[in-house]
Amino acid sequence: MTAESSLTATTKKRPRRISSFSLPVHAANSQLNFMAQTTIIIQTSGLGLYEFTDEAADFVRKVGTDTGLLTVFVRHTSASLLIQENADPDVSGDIQAFFARLVPPANDPAMSYLTHRVEGFDDMPAHIKSALTQTSVSIPIGDGHLMLGTWQGLYLFEHRHHSHRREVVLHAGA
Repeated sequence: MTAESSLTATTKKRPRRISSFSLPVHAANSQLNFMAQTTIIIQTSGLGLYEFTDEAADFVRKVGTDTGLLTVFVRHTSASLLIQENADPDVSGDIQAFFARLVPPANDPAMSYLTHRVEGFDDMPAHIKSALTQTSVSIPIGDGHLMLGTWQGLYLFEHRHHSHRREVVLHAGA
C-alpha cells in the first residue's frame, strides 16, 4: 500500500458511534429553552488584563436562571479572554511578562521574520498572543451564580499597546 492510498483509506474512516442520548421535549417556557445575550464594552488603555467578572455576574443575576451556561466571546483578533487568579495582582504582571518574552514586538530582531506590519509593531504579535490564548470561554451557572472558583476572575487580555474599545458578548443559555 502506498502512502497515498494509506492516507485515502484513513480519511474515509468514519468515527464510530459509542453512545447516543436524547433530551426530553419541554414546553417553550421551560428554562431548558431559555437564552439571553448582551454585549459589554471594555475600554482598554493598552497592554494588560482587564477584569470584568462583576459585569458578567450582574448579567447572569439579571437573566435570572438557576442553572445554565455563560458563553463569553471577544469580537476581536488582537485581544483574548482568560479565567485567572484575581487575588494577587502579581499574577497579572507575571502573565503579561511571560507573554512579552514569548512573543516580543515585531520591531524586536527575534521577530524579523514577520511580514504583517501594516498596523504597527504590536499588531502581529497581538494576533499571535490571541491565537495562543482564547477568544471564547464557557462558565457554568449554578444556583443563579457563575461557578467560578474562589480566586478566579474573568479577564479581557489586551494585546495592543494603544487603547481600544473592545466588545465582549455575554450569552446565557439554560
